[in-house]
Amino acid sequence: MTTRIQEAFDHAKFENRAAFIGYLPAGYPTRDSFLEHAKVLLESADLLEIGLPYSDPLGDGPTIQRASEVSLLGGMTVEGTFEQARALRAITEKPLLIMTYYNPILATGEESFIASAVEAGVDGLILPDLPPDEADTLIPLANTAGLKLTFLLAPTSTADRIKLVTDNCTGFVYAVSVTGVTGARAIVPTEVPDLVSRIKAISDKPVAVGFGVADAKTAHGIAQVADGVVVGSVLVTMAGRGESLHAKAQEILEGCRR
Repeated sequence: MTTRIQEAFDHAKFENRAAFIGYLPAGYPTRDSFLEHAKVLLESADLLEIGLPYSDPLGDGPTIQRASEVSLLGGMTVEGTFEQARALRAITEKPLLIMTYYNPILATGEESFIASAVEAGVDGLILPDLPPDEADTLIPLANTAGLKLTFLLAPTSTADRIKLVTDNCTGFVYAVSVTGVTGARAIVPTEVPDLVSRIKAISDKPVAVGFGVADAKTAHGIAQVADGVVVGSVLVTMAGRGESLHAKAQEILEGCRR
């Protein structure tokens, strides 16, 4: 059975481009404005990552750290994040993904978290700080519930690590462009083509590259080698300023074309 996630990547491939995956933190800068920005972003993006705000986002740079803090101070919670996903599912059939650190899952309880995600219409989870070899209970629970899981790989990942991660990715494979944190950068890191090539030599699952995509130029560079382009910090910055995401999202979508 083809999933919404796979359909999104297949549709982008049919149009000879990489899939555009946009990221916004739930509740940022407010609950209502998040929904408005997300609706605009979904006019261009193929998939939407909803960040679950967390107090210690070790993989995120200053922009998303600050946004998470604002969301938390505004009262955003795990259930609030699911409420935001539920509101978006009511208006779109595009894939919705929750990007979350493991602690909120652990605090909620794996079964309860997965059940709530599925009920809210979420298609998958992206897990930046949980390697699959430490997810021995989460993986079967998610698989049974039909919730897709995406784990991360970095330029330093070995062939054995790539095999382990790709075997356990049921949504897509998330390739981190740098050995660092999220944040917009001016150029595509030189490690990206080699990392994507090494992943594709082992797996035929879609590979999306994130951390550092700021504009059409960097998106275009990644689109030449990867199946998806993840864009976060630049969109978060604009949302925080109250700017419309329409023009930037359209620009990045064009950049995803090959």
